[in-house]
Amino acid sequence: MFTAVRAILYATVFVSLVFLYVPGRILSWVGIARPADIAWPQIAGMLLGGIGAMIALWCLIAFVRIGKGTPAPFDPPRRLVIRGPYRFVRNPMYIGGAVAFIGVAVFCESLVLLVYGGMLLLGAHLFVVFYEEPALRGSFGRDYEMYCHRVRRWLPGGGAAARS
Repeated sequence: MFTAVRAILYATVFVSLVFLYVPGRILSWVGIARPADIAWPQIAGMLLGGIGAMIALWCLIAFVRIGKGTPAPFDPPRRLVIRGPYRFVRNPMYIGGAVAFIGVAVFCESLVLLVYGGMLLLGAHLFVVFYEEPALRGSFGRDYEMYCHRVRRWLPGGGAAARS
């Protein structure tokens, strides 16, 4: 139970800062206001945002229930999480976050937010390659190596790490 509370707290702080506060500041700086009417871009944005949020929530639940930890690097899972959305790709939480953020950019009809989202994805990729994967190899050894050979980093489908 305490693990779930920690995971929700960390996720709330992260999402509030990265997905709400910073984009709000960016929109304010470039002079983009919230759309006055709900039209197809806002509907599409809400759908994408909802889909991305559901993927991220599924990942959060997997981290708590299976991994007995949180997505935060300073409070990681105690067990390797390779079930749930992690059966399909090694980084579904980042993918869910990206889909949700694309939804925000579409909702706001903002190219600037799309660029910010691309920068977040690049940062996530670098974090995964240079920190997260080495840390997981150190924590879970051969089990993680075998997982990497079965599941690709970003795109669904089987495959070796060379195709990641």
